[in-house]
Amino acid sequence: MLIAITGPNGLLGREVLKVFKKECEVVELPHDILDITDLNQVREVLSSYMPTVLVNCAAYTAVDRAEEEPEKANLVNGLGVRNLALACRKLDISLVHISTDYVFNGNTDTPWRIFDKRHPINAYGYSKYLGERYLETINHKYFLVRTSWLFGSGGPNFVSTILRAALKKGELRVVNDQFGCPTYALDLACFLLKLVKTGAYGVYHVTNQGITSWYEFAKEILRQAGINIPVVAVSSDEYVRPAKRPKNSALDPFPLKETVDILPPSWQDALSKFLSEALTKECLD
Repeated sequence: MLIAITGPNGLLGREVLKVFKKECEVVELPHDILDITDLNQVREVLSSYMPTVLVNCAAYTAVDRAEEEPEKANLVNGLGVRNLALACRKLDISLVHISTDYVFNGNTDTPWRIFDKRHPINAYGYSKYLGERYLETINHKYFLVRTSWLFGSGGPNFVSTILRAALKKGELRVVNDQFGCPTYALDLACFLLKLVKTGAYGVYHVTNQGITSWYEFAKEILRQAGINIPVVAVSSDEYVRPAKRPKNSALDPFPLKETVDILPPSWQDALSKFLSEALTKECLD
């Protein structure tokens, strides 16, 4: 089985490449080989490789910047997915696409289910919503996998941001009224492979287990890293950012366990694994 991976140099793409290479033949499709916003190029490149499965890790991920350049976010996260879906349908390629908790508005007290109504509240979330809609209306052979609060060693993320800030400041201020599920990129990559093996197309939520706030997440990061500095809880109103964030973006995992027989570990265990590996490799950037 030949697996093609777009965005192989990003935070998630690196882990997907590492995990899939253990069991599959893999071809990397970075931006200089495949620009997913160019439909003709997408068709040409995929026709030349003819993978069995395409895992799309290419994405515009700058949540706040998307408020200033929504067209760019829509081009990559929306039209780019349309282009992949069209080419994959014509070539009979299964498409794995990664989406986000930000397609939901956050106005609920319970975790979001896979078919709950989507109503993004920022430009980034809307661009990912566009991608989902294109995918589900064009190519029926797809895995649409939503995830949230991603961390790992392949790029900027909350864990490394907190650790760097802790080394420079005597106190951290972190919002305590936004809730979600942290996700280790390596665990997500492993579950993408498990899903591909099942051939059970559909929509899935893949996160590490457990719900927390950014504030409690930050405290646990520092605790596990052995850093003892004060962490002050602040409200979203006190910490204003360009893009509005959902209050609750926790994701319900059903039917992940029913499909692959297991759920990812807790976010605390995942964080411990990441920190031990990252500190050993000095790769927290």
